[in-house]
Amino acid sequence: MELFSNTIRSLENGLNYSAVKHKVIAQNIANVDVPNYKSKGVEFRQVLEDANKTLNLNRTDSRHLDLNTSNSTPKIFTKQNLQYQDNGNNVDVDQEMSDLAQNQIYYQALIERLNGNFSSLSNVIKGGR
Repeated sequence: MELFSNTIRSLENGLNYSAVKHKVIAQNIANVDVPNYKSKGVEFRQVLEDANKTLNLNRTDSRHLDLNTSNSTPKIFTKQNLQYQDNGNNVDVDQEMSDLAQNQIYYQALIERLNGNFSSLSNVIKGGR
């Protein structure tokens, strides 16, 4: 059963990341006309690298990630070097809408995978009936 718990934990981390990213994108879109508003982004790579530093795992291939599932939260950062409007605002609505659609697809894929795991668990509990 350890396989299921690790998978579910990984999917949970992915869903948490997607939820945070959705909130950040929605905040950026809501503030598109606010003067001097700086858009925000979500960074998960740094969290993975930090986890990688604390874990020493055996890899069978150099292309494998050098970490396991950890309970981590994505980092929110402010995009400083861009400016799309004369009022100092740097929100690109087209990019934000594209990111929102991409995040929605990612979230849906995670939900479908999680439902598949729960369906498998239910099937095992019922004895394959």
